[in-house]
Amino acid sequence: MGSYAKTLPNLALAGPGLDRAADRRTDENLLRELLADPSTRVLELRGDRVDLVEDGPGLHLRLRPPAPHDLTRLGLFLGADGDETAYVAVVSEPPPEAGDHEDDGRTLRQVGALLGERDAALFTTALALANWHRAHPFCARCGAPTEAASAGWLRRCTVEGSEHYPRTDVAVIMSVVDPDDRLLLARGAGWGEGRFSVLAGFLEPGESLAGAVAREVREEVGVEVHAVEYLGDQAWPFPSSLMVGFTARTTTAELTLQESEIAEARWYTREQLLAAVADGSLTVSPRVSIARRIVEHWLGHEIADVP
Repeated sequence: MGSYAKTLPNLALAGPGLDRAADRRTDENLLRELLADPSTRVLELRGDRVDLVEDGPGLHLRLRPPAPHDLTRLGLFLGADGDETAYVAVVSEPPPEAGDHEDDGRTLRQVGALLGERDAALFTTALALANWHRAHPFCARCGAPTEAASAGWLRRCTVEGSEHYPRTDVAVIMSVVDPDDRLLLARGAGWGEGRFSVLAGFLEPGESLAGAVAREVREEVGVEVHAVEYLGDQAWPFPSSLMVGFTARTTTAELTLQESEIAEARWYTREQLLAAVADGSLTVSPRVSIARRIVEHWLGHEIADVP
């Protein structure tokens, strides 16, 4: 049997970040006042990208003073730090020619694991809120347009005044380990060859987290699990999820795949996994993701030389 830590250490996108100062959001003039204050730090989000600055070995968000055009964009109050410096995100669409050049900014998937706790929290919160605003321009009750309010933390119907708050979709993600201490990895339907990960799925209404783990494993690979243990959780704003990580064990290795969801699934020993990563036949999840950290938790160490 492997020797496991109880939880995942140093998990990206999982820190508390700033004081969100939720009590300040009800001030209708908050964003206007903050964007008139040169001490406010502004994060400019263009689509899903931000600009970065390098400071020696470190990587940081480019945070600037407010500019006059910020008031014409969607503003999001992200909170304040211990020095009472306020942070606001302003959201705009990327230019049509934006690509993968560094001058076009970087995505959270690309840099989330490289940012400090504060900057990771700022980027994650801004992206999650921007994704929600983009997807909810109309009232779910009457279909009328909605408008941003409460410093970017709700949308209000312009006809009947109902308030609509950001949603977070909870998903469970889990390692499944067999009696021989092998790890189950699966390739989702529609994924490229060699791309494998641990199993995951969304929490259903009226369901516990442990119940969701057991159900998803049963549905996707036909295996019953026990000894479900919490490992950690991670904000995952793609577009608006919270990933809650677990490990679980099974008494059988026989698999029955849900073909609509799983293209193939395999059990790996530690030696087999490392060999497959080394020869390129297995592509693991990026370092920013909890999926990668769950695999490394079972492995007992980081997977070196793979971003």
